[in-house]
Amino acid sequence: MTTKTYLELSQDGGGAHKFYEVTVDGTVVSVRYGRIGAAGQTQTSTFATPQKAQAAAAKKIGEKVRKGYAPAVQGQRAPRSVTRRAVTSAPSTARAVAPVLWRFRTGSAAFGIHVDDERLWVGNQAGEVFTLGHTGEVLARYSLPDGVKCLVADDFWIYAGCDDGRVYDLSSKLPFAAYDIAADVDIFWLDIHEGVLNVADRSGRLTVIDHEDEYQWAQGGRGEHAWMVRADGDAVYYGDSRGVAAHAPEGGRELWHTPLEGGVLFGWQEHTSVYAGTGRRKVHRLSKRDGRTEAVYSCDSVVYSCATSPGGRFVFAGDSASSVYCFAEDGTRLWKLGTGGGSALSMQYRDERLYLVTTDGSLLCVDASEAAIAAAKEGDVPVAQDVKLAAALPTYAPATTVAAVDAVSSAPAGSIVVECVQEGGRTRVRVLTEGYDRGWNVQFPRAIREPGARYVVDALHSASGGFYRVRGDIRRLL
Repeated sequence: MTTKTYLELSQDGGGAHKFYEVTVDGTVVSVRYGRIGAAGQTQTSTFATPQKAQAAAAKKIGEKVRKGYAPAVQGQRAPRSVTRRAVTSAPSTARAVAPVLWRFRTGSAAFGIHVDDERLWVGNQAGEVFTLGHTGEVLARYSLPDGVKCLVADDFWIYAGCDDGRVYDLSSKLPFAAYDIAADVDIFWLDIHEGVLNVADRSGRLTVIDHEDEYQWAQGGRGEHAWMVRADGDAVYYGDSRGVAAHAPEGGRELWHTPLEGGVLFGWQEHTSVYAGTGRRKVHRLSKRDGRTEAVYSCDSVVYSCATSPGGRFVFAGDSASSVYCFAEDGTRLWKLGTGGGSALSMQYRDERLYLVTTDGSLLCVDASEAAIAAAKEGDVPVAQDVKLAAALPTYAPATTVAAVDAVSSAPAGSIVVECVQEGGRTRVRVLTEGYDRGWNVQFPRAIREPGARYVVDALHSASGGFYRVRGDIRRLL
């Protein structure tokens, strides 16, 4: 006999809006949970007898009821809407077009981009993330549950912030939800530094969550619509409709605030400076130490994105009129060219290539070398290669359940065993395999932590904050 209990918690004023469903089928207990209207995530456990399964299910339901959940009928309560960034894109007024080497059309407006030594990452509003080689070949596709707001990297871990309120780790073969943002936080942008997640949102709040997906602190900004957050070891740099502020990484104390006109729409950072693109057609370079304005880079339209070459020698900007700019460090405009593919919503520079993701969903590779730009100003540009998807392109979706192995010997060679333990009312994950510091915690998806359960992971890497990060697949050890 199969029994199912469906609960919901919905609070007024933009608070929690989520469900919790427990299904018991013999000795198997399945728990499905998430935001109302979403498919959610599923966790399955097997018990020795049906009676023990029923007891475990009753305990889980009781815990949720005590937290305010109540029985409900699935589908009667509508999901809350999420903010889609409303942008417009006009034709470029530039006389010449940028030297685009290749173009990949993702099919939907794209905000997320990351470029590293091995590949390029692009995420769009349809929830698709593609990886490409530096010469344009498409390597893989990830299908996430909702639109991708941004892509960020922390060492060689890649994360996608999505409209479903979760942040997905794309570093393994199958993506998983590494952070679950509070239901009342409408993500606009995020950054990660040494496992600590910093989230800027629609209401102008800065929320900080540690590597174990536990809330640390939050600070309200002076404005709203916070499209900028960047972090380093000294501060979290946050930009909203009223300007840019720096907050202490522990506790959130405001270190400085610099008012800016027009609202901040994008942010970038270098070692000693942060860059804020604004609705008043300017990019401002501010000192990380005290917020002092070091330089201003003037464009001809609203600035949607910006980036720099290493050290800030060149500053690039993309505007709402499908143009891309390059400035010298001191603010001198060196060139302005049309993108030929919409307005750049995010960008990144690497090895004399400028990569843009645009309002028409394209990832563009621009040859930003001095010779190519000089030729482009004279109207001499290459014919852009149109990159196509391979017919057999692998597509990866987040796992809703955790695969199981019956013995460590069944997992790949060199796998590591970790265990969920209770500590001070919280569920931690520690390493059991010899050769690792058993006092360190492991960054591990909250969705699959179960006290007493053991898991096998492909690899662990130490982080400077004194914890381990998982690299590769996770399997439950039976």
